[in-house]
Amino acid sequence: MARQTKALITTLKRALKAHGKTYADVATALDLSEASVKRLLSTNQLSLERLEAIGQLIGLEITDLVKQMEEETGRIERLTVEQEREIAGDLTLLLITVCILNRWTLDDILQVHQLDPHICTRKLARLDKLQLIDLLPRNRVKLKVAANFNWIENGPIQQFFQQRIASEYFNSRFQGEDENLIVLNGMLSKSSNQAFQRRMQRLAREFEEFNREDVSLDFDTRHGTTVIIAIRGWRYGLFKTDVDTMPAIVK
Repeated sequence: MARQTKALITTLKRALKAHGKTYADVATALDLSEASVKRLLSTNQLSLERLEAIGQLIGLEITDLVKQMEEETGRIERLTVEQEREIAGDLTLLLITVCILNRWTLDDILQVHQLDPHICTRKLARLDKLQLIDLLPRNRVKLKVAANFNWIENGPIQQFFQQRIASEYFNSRFQGEDENLIVLNGMLSKSSNQAFQRRMQRLAREFEEFNREDVSLDFDTRHGTTVIIAIRGWRYGLFKTDVDTMPAIVK
């Protein structure tokens, strides 16, 4: 029961965010302080009466929230290495997979990428067998991935993008209004490095939340966006020189 309650409140939080409602809005609806609302949601201690009141704020019945929760439960969070390897080995399948994960319809894919409809249908059927999607009548697609779905760390898909896409991605001056490149260099302690990595993870989750929220917008108002967030211990190759090969004047 506790696990179901937590899942239901997690679904409620996502619904509130999708409808643009804040903790302050919930506090007003419940006649509570914002701090009290945060505490109730974080400790999963909402009564049915308060849960119903919050649902009314966003036009959802408790049954609607339960249905959303059930749809999210049991979805896959990650593929197997074999599944990723199959997708990475088929460029058309990979392209369609990325589009589908970004909530494109078949019509969107055909319009933008000018692919053969029969080939697309076969690839969608393959994704259905891989259990990434349910392929419905008239080639409609229902995603079966969890909200926190991600590729395997250093798995076939990540390796593909690192090997094939990285050079193309950075072949830009990053001066467009939808571009930005920040390169930082400094001396961090291990604890500061780890703290910064945690903030990177929070930023990544925020990007995913924006991505999910924007699904409801018209297709033409959304644009493919790729974010790379990285940190590593690294001395610039320009300054890495073997002492034995340095000019005598430097020695």
